[in-house]
Amino acid sequence: MSRTLHVSRDLYAAGRHYLAGGVSSDARRVAGVPLYVDRAQGARLWDVDGNSYVDYVLGQGPALLGHCPPAVVEAIAAQAARGMVYSAQHAAEVRVAERICAMVPSAERVRFNTVGSEAVHGALRLARGYTGRSKILKFEGHYHGWLDPVLYSVHPAVDAAGPAGAPVAVPGTAGQQPGHADDLIICPWNDLETLTGLMERHSGQIAAVIAEPILCNTGAISPDPGYLEGVRRLCDEHGTLLIFDEIITGFRLAAGGAQEHLGVTPDLSVFGKAMAAGMQVSALVGRAAVMDHISTGKVAHAGTFNSQPVGIAAAEATLRILDEQRDEIYGTLFERGRSLMEGLRSAAAGAGVPMLVDGPGPVFQTYFTDAAAVRDYRDFAATDRARMARLHAALLDRGVNMVPRGLWFLSTAHTEADVAATVDAFAGALRDL
Repeated sequence: MSRTLHVSRDLYAAGRHYLAGGVSSDARRVAGVPLYVDRAQGARLWDVDGNSYVDYVLGQGPALLGHCPPAVVEAIAAQAARGMVYSAQHAAEVRVAERICAMVPSAERVRFNTVGSEAVHGALRLARGYTGRSKILKFEGHYHGWLDPVLYSVHPAVDAAGPAGAPVAVPGTAGQQPGHADDLIICPWNDLETLTGLMERHSGQIAAVIAEPILCNTGAISPDPGYLEGVRRLCDEHGTLLIFDEIITGFRLAAGGAQEHLGVTPDLSVFGKAMAAGMQVSALVGRAAVMDHISTGKVAHAGTFNSQPVGIAAAEATLRILDEQRDEIYGTLFERGRSLMEGLRSAAAGAGVPMLVDGPGPVFQTYFTDAAAVRDYRDFAATDRARMARLHAALLDRGVNMVPRGLWFLSTAHTEADVAATVDAFAGALRDL
């Protein structure tokens, strides 16, 4: 199958004259013509050429309720008519902060930002200000935004990344200040023995350990049983704060995020994406004793668009639905996701293609690999990522949109019919490769 892309090609040709690389985010770089969306509704996108897609990208995860959920659209329109930016306090931000504190186990205080990278930056500054320490421990393969201090060892070339048990900090881009690496400690994921050794070696120096509680920027890799509990224990023993980056997992796996789903409570957490159904809102939340270093002014945190009222209106409408309808919503998300995963496994087996389909359900990953499991970045790097990129292109031609690296997001708008059509398209795409 193939798509008509005449308008898209013309736009891309024009865009390359005015947009750097023809796109507005490196995450949208693809071989060939990128997707130019005209509109979205529910679980579907329509491009500028009139092609329709069942959408499993969902704006990289935010559209948990599907695109344009009516209650959120109404809330946005109503607030836009009342004002779009105040640079002042308003009642809705108090209500949203109160609801977050009720929903999220780690939340006793809240500060709002616009995007996830800002919230992470605030969390790391706060951890350093609270502890008086400078070092941050992050895990190889984990992504915490595109700002210089943490854009290290996300998807490094394995031959430049050091030994698997002792990875080195590899910058993610030209132009980073090299001094930032001096305050970073890189650790393999799902390796409690190595983490224990690093914490002991740098005892009294580490302000925070930061992690995606389920690694979603490198596959969809769950922590081994007992692993996060071990991380929590080590942080307590060494006086180090534990930060969960829940920009992706937050409100997607449970009303209280991955920390509720997994039963481990961090000191600080950052949220974004699904909390406002696609509007630009993020949040830094945490224990009152830590967050009050912002309250007293000891640690600076500011921003003109923090708690921007239209975004907060979207967050209020979204979180109300997720909170009040949690049993129905999360039951459906897990059931529908696992049904799709099983269908994709069956399609791969039927085609004789070695493939692993793994993840919790509301978000999961497909890998081209013979391995029985993918537990860390090095396992992910050993999968056939070039073939996955070709699968992405073949699926687009068959009307299915997934994240190019093989990640799939589910929404409450996806139906059983969508799942069945996707499995059929997937089987056909595998035959095309």
